[in-house]
Amino acid sequence: MKRICLLVFAASLPLASLRAQSDEALPILVQVLQSTDDAQVQLDILKGLADGLKGRRGVKAPAGWDTLAAKLATSSNAQVKELVQQLSLVFGSASALADTRKQMLDSKAPSAQRLAAIEALVAAKDATLAGPLRQLLKEPALRGAALRGLANYDDPKTPAAIIELLPSLDPAARRDAFGTLASRVSFARVLVGALAAGQFAAKDLPADLVRQLRNHQQADLNAALDKHWGTARESSADRQAEMGRYKALLAKAAAMKEDQAKGRAVFAKTCGQCHQLYGVGGKVGPDITGSNRADLDYLLHNILDPNAEIPNDYRTWNLDTKDDRSISGVMARQDATAVTIITPNETLTIARSDIAKLKQSELSMMPEGLLQALPEDEVRNLIAYLRGKEQVPLP
Repeated sequence: MKRICLLVFAASLPLASLRAQSDEALPILVQVLQSTDDAQVQLDILKGLADGLKGRRGVKAPAGWDTLAAKLATSSNAQVKELVQQLSLVFGSASALADTRKQMLDSKAPSAQRLAAIEALVAAKDATLAGPLRQLLKEPALRGAALRGLANYDDPKTPAAIIELLPSLDPAARRDAFGTLASRVSFARVLVGALAAGQFAAKDLPADLVRQLRNHQQADLNAALDKHWGTARESSADRQAEMGRYKALLAKAAAMKEDQAKGRAVFAKTCGQCHQLYGVGGKVGPDITGSNRADLDYLLHNILDPNAEIPNDYRTWNLDTKDDRSISGVMARQDATAVTIITPNETLTIARSDIAKLKQSELSMMPEGLLQALPEDEVRNLIAYLRGKEQVPLP
């Protein structure tokens, strides 16, 4: 009878909102897990626990957790074992930390398991992780996760290691690299120095990350960006002049061969991190498949002056952590214990206790200057693709 009552209680408990509650429910859920051998019930409860405790660490382990973890470690369900290990890290288990590090570095383990290990160790703020993450930059399957993870550690060896790797990175990994280098003032100086030295092209540095670099409010960084990337325009007259310049440029395009396939490639590196078009792309900004894209005035207005009309859901939130990391994104969820922010690179859940400053901006997540660093032919091709009526293959 007790087992039935516990299962009924577990089924009625709002697990996904556990983080907003006290931790009093944890021992009861441990009892439920101890009382059932049903793998699906175990998985559902563990998923709810993992979601409810996401972003937290150093939570006191509930009574009976060690015994339960040893039992579930032998489960035939791989997800159950993975979640148990993840939760043990939240509860500060030294043995779970050692096992997870070993799994991350095991070159014979499946990539999915190693990626999960990276995510778990980053979430647990493993203090020794920066060095191993730099080693993993050599492995293409783990490189993106390693690059993103390195943003969590203010390690002076990281910027040079990433800059050295830039020429060999594909567009997605390069985006992750730039995101990490823009996240800290010390990293940002190395990034802007590499730009000034011509180690990568200005057009490869996305406009939203340029804005994040400017958010550090460092005069030397802003001056270097003005010189090597471009200046930010301030007045409405500047906006009108820019609108007229691009309309004149695109009017000439009728006499030229517009390549929508090449335009799709430009969209993928410039816009696709945040926007979906024809079902492909990110979800930071709105899906633009059904928007009035055929109207050139509408299109240019929204690209060149994205702060003219901003839905609240797409306003930028700027978050600074206590260890000096800067994050910009849209707010997905927040409560008394944690904040979840979506950036063009990833979704981050940050414990309130780790936040130094959190403020909503009056600016859109979509930055100004998206076209500024693009050559004229890329601008033409991008606009041609955006004004198209159907998906085209990539070149």
